Amino acid sequence: MEKIVILTGAGISAESGLGTFRDEGGLWAQHAIEDVATPEGFARNPQLVHGFYNARRAQAADATPNPAHDALARLEAEHKGEVLLITQNVDGLHEKAGSRHVLHMHGELAGALCQACGDRWEAPLVMSPDDPCPSCGTAATRPDVVWFGEFPYHPDKTEEALAEADLFAAIGTSGQVYPAAAFGQMAREMGAHTVELNLEPSAASQDFHECRLGKASLIVPTWVDEILSMSSGG
Repeated sequence: MEKIVILTGAGISAESGLGTFRDEGGLWAQHAIEDVATPEGFARNPQLVHGFYNARRAQAADATPNPAHDALARLEAEHKGEVLLITQNVDGLHEKAGSRHVLHMHGELAGALCQACGDRWEAPLVMSPDDPCPSCGTAATRPDVVWFGEFPYHPDKTEEALAEADLFAAIGTSGQVYPAAAFGQMAREMGAHTVELNLEPSAASQDFHECRLGKASLIVPTWVDEILSMSSGG
């Protein structure tokens, strides 16, 4: 089992205190998605959007990886083949746990982007609509995250990875947001063994050979132990 490709979604970070879209009472529950996570919402009220992402950035900065993040970092470090994480998350917890090969398809809270010239830089903890771009000086800065209605980052690298995967796993995803919702089907059609690890079956569960249910902090380390045992011949 040489190449392992893993898609992670909001569910893997939930036990680190970072809520998903569907959590009641969380940060997302206080706002309509169209107001804080679309280009149109940012055009209408950039102050509101920056305030929302400032709060998310502060949450992520204080959050620590949970055993699921740690297990995936261990898998990358100890597996004899290649391990690639493709994450929908913008919180940076995979890197905090020690993972090095991570594709951020939805960007990162730690990044800032200039809408005028396309320059990118490390975001300060607090951003505002008045922040000038360090490259062109225009006050057109935004979080470097992919909003609804925008195209995810790294499509070519993602497609190539899915085509080459021997094992594909989806962890903590809803199976409702495309194109990620189709990754299981794509990998399976290309010959990969597919596994879903989730609290409950996702909307795309039919695309997986296996479905393991439970808290990510419990089922992911167990799964990683099994993979490492097989790869070492144990």
